[in-house]
Amino acid sequence: MTTDAPQFKAIIFDLDGTLLNTLPDLVEVTNTALQQAGMPPRNQQEILGFVGNGVQSLISQAVPEGTSPQQLQQVYEDWCRIHHEIGTRLTHPFPHVVETLDQLKADGIALGVLSNKFDTGVQEVVAQYLPGYFAAVHGESEDIPRKPDPKGLRHTIAELGFEPHECMYVGDSPNDIRTAKAAGAFGVAVAWGYHPVEDFDPEPVRPHLIVNDPRELAWLIEGK
Repeated sequence: MTTDAPQFKAIIFDLDGTLLNTLPDLVEVTNTALQQAGMPPRNQQEILGFVGNGVQSLISQAVPEGTSPQQLQQVYEDWCRIHHEIGTRLTHPFPHVVETLDQLKADGIALGVLSNKFDTGVQEVVAQYLPGYFAAVHGESEDIPRKPDPKGLRHTIAELGFEPHECMYVGDSPNDIRTAKAAGAFGVAVAWGYHPVEDFDPEPVRPHLIVNDPRELAWLIEGK
């Protein structure tokens, strides 16, 4: 793959749907929380449509219409507890992610993660499935707002020691591209994630580049 893209010194990744396929665990945890509240479960396709904007957004869409704020909060708290108890036993990296990270690290590229998932969950799953690759890892927290607010990406870029134009942000959702553009970074959409490529059109969610295989990122860095 060849491109006129600039030379990059850092790549920051979204997590769910980009590096890791966490959907099977999201389905199990969400439906367990719903069933404990006496609410009907959701199928995988429905839950897929709810992900991308954090756990609270997922829960607010998954509960039945007319759910009270108190019930919603209880389901959210149960979801977080169940997620901690069940863990991420069904989660796994997408094909070629690990070898791509190995190559990028060998090429001297600084790597980071920025996710809309709550920060504790992000730290745990990265440590479990992708340890040792990332110099900066952030999920939603008091200091890191949910995307598409660019503050979290700017913070992560600064933590890595670079300027936005030196960095690539890679994600699977239109919000990831909005975030990259708002922060001044190079926005890359992945075709293997939770959103079809048709979702990345038109502006302002059209990425600078769409990749079909994680290895294309290493090829891009190496100028192939």
